[in-house]
Amino acid sequence: MAEQAQEGGGGKLATKKLIILIVVGVLLLAAGGAGTFFLMKGKMAESGDQSHEEAKKHENASLYFDMTKPLVVDFPAGSSMELVQLAVTFLVEDQETVDVLKKNEPILRNNLLMIISAQSPDKLNTTEGKEQLRNAMLADVAATLKKLKAHGEVTEVLFTSFIMQ
Repeated sequence: MAEQAQEGGGGKLATKKLIILIVVGVLLLAAGGAGTFFLMKGKMAESGDQSHEEAKKHENASLYFDMTKPLVVDFPAGSSMELVQLAVTFLVEDQETVDVLKKNEPILRNNLLMIISAQSPDKLNTTEGKEQLRNAMLADVAATLKKLKAHGEVTEVLFTSFIMQ
């Protein structure tokens, strides 16, 4: 009977030790987490400033200008295709360039229609032909912006629709 009493008291002592060890472990983990947080906080603030600047640059680089109507060109009789219809979007650097493109869209439409009409339908039916057309359009838009003395630039010409019939 005396042995049972001692075992019961020893069990309570072991339970208390276990609880104390768990509490100490949790406190150490909390202290380590807090220390890491405060050490990383300064580094995150520095990298946050850099990432904010990069995001601002990327945001500015992602302005698009969609031409209001698709470009439609009829091919000469006897060609393998009758017409081509293109919806064109420009990737531009800044809002000023978007404004210049909007203001001068009739000039751009004329020039781009002339470039498209100079292409052969068979050539436009290939990936290489489409890429050459895109490059010719990009060069023409850049030259037009230069003539208009616009400061920004068009970085990409994108075909958002390309239909040949």
